[in-house]
Amino acid sequence: MTPKDIVAKWYENNDVLIFGHRGASAYVPMNTILAFELAAEQGAHGVELDVHLTKDRDLIIVHNFTIDHTTDGTGTVTDKTLAELKEYDAGSWFDEKFAGLKLPTLSEVFEAVGDKLYINVEIKSLAREADGTEEVVADCIRKHNMVERVIVSSFNPYVLKRFRPIAPEMAIGYLLHPNSLSDESHTILTPSDYEALHYYHNMIGSDELAFAKKHDKPINTWTVNDTELALRLKAQGVKGIITDTPDLMKQVLS
Repeated sequence: MTPKDIVAKWYENNDVLIFGHRGASAYVPMNTILAFELAAEQGAHGVELDVHLTKDRDLIIVHNFTIDHTTDGTGTVTDKTLAELKEYDAGSWFDEKFAGLKLPTLSEVFEAVGDKLYINVEIKSLAREADGTEEVVADCIRKHNMVERVIVSSFNPYVLKRFRPIAPEMAIGYLLHPNSLSDESHTILTPSDYEALHYYHNMIGSDELAFAKKHDKPINTWTVNDTELALRLKAQGVKGIITDTPDLMKQVLS
């Protein structure tokens, strides 16, 4: 099955796919196993998550490039080993009742919800030069037999350009926000380098819809918590809604 076929299969029985943004992150601490399991319970088709390479070359799930915001620790994710990162509390920042939650690895997420959900794996990297992250992510996806249930995305076009030859069998989503674009972004990637467009919702206009249609690329958009906006995007032909509130979107879009 080609990457294009993988993505097409996701949508064949669904008008719109609902992805929990870092899980069901409106209700529980983001990017935790609890958040991903809750998204599944709420009826999400998938989840979006953020992956970083640790100092000892494992894959940890956390949004920011530092751990300061969502743990009781401080410092840059890539400067710490997995064992060090596992020492921190990843729940109390949200509410004390979640004290003791830990940052999960990508493997742990696959083991917990990989048979229930599609997973949008966003690679967090600012690197223009290869550091091996793409190979480690691809190896993890293959190890867990998740090729047909994963789409790999990134704001960094260099990451996606490197990922394609490393994992030609895997689907790729080009993640776009106005602040992430540079003059060279669209010269680094061509439409043949990815299967889906992941636009920030405020970017989606007639030009973006026409581009997606011309190149036969589904649009998965983020982060949509407003029901009227979600219905309007669905009517425009958007195929995936990434949301903090999967339960609400499921109710409105079903």
